[in-house]
Amino acid sequence: MIVTPTIGRRAAAETIGTFWLVLGGCGSAVLAAGPPASIGALGVALAFGLTVLTMAYAIGHISGCHLNPAVTVGLWAGGRFPSRDILPYIIAQVIGALIASVVIYLIAAGIPSFDLASSGLAQNGYGEGSPGGYSLTSAVIAEVVLTAGFLLVILGATDGRAPAGFAPIAIGLALTLIHLISIPVTNTSVNPARSTGPALLVGGLALQQLWLFWVAPLLGGLAAGAIYRTIFAEMPRPDVSGMEKV
Repeated sequence: MIVTPTIGRRAAAETIGTFWLVLGGCGSAVLAAGPPASIGALGVALAFGLTVLTMAYAIGHISGCHLNPAVTVGLWAGGRFPSRDILPYIIAQVIGALIASVVIYLIAAGIPSFDLASSGLAQNGYGEGSPGGYSLTSAVIAEVVLTAGFLLVILGATDGRAPAGFAPIAIGLALTLIHLISIPVTNTSVNPARSTGPALLVGGLALQQLWLFWVAPLLGGLAAGAIYRTIFAEMPRPDVSGMEKV
């Protein structure tokens, strides 16, 4: 008999998984994007994708491996997640992201040239906070659309009609693609927890602009959940038991 893990265990899995996501993704941006490693934006995008892919196999069977409040809310909107578990999941995800941000800071501070105010922790932003100087409007569009696309991939890849066992690969590659598109725009959030961890430590502009990286991804997640549930969800077959044979 399969026993569903308790909410405590599922929340713990989400904390660990989100820690891994932020450590791998933001950590690669802070510690390896520049010299001597110089993996660049392509390497950072791949790092984010790999964190989701690996954790999906590690904890997907425990918590579903959301690692992201927008995913949790989107799955709820798609009829795949109970409302009672939304808040515990989001709290766990933010805690995991914050712990990972602290770990990244402690590692980065090991060299004298690192300065938190100027170097940052791969925080998200728009306008002055955008890597490419993109406007608030550009940031809103990118974050809403890309989060919605991400949720559609998640909902489709985890649908019971989809090929079994391949969902983590599709989801990881989708997150890689999203980062390749939007690193120059907002440093890529599509995940309020991922944005919150670095912003709480960096403060200043990152904290002032954090609201966008909650509002836009949550809107994108809600929209995708509603779209999938309305258009793509499997419809119940009609009951023909009472029909006369022709």
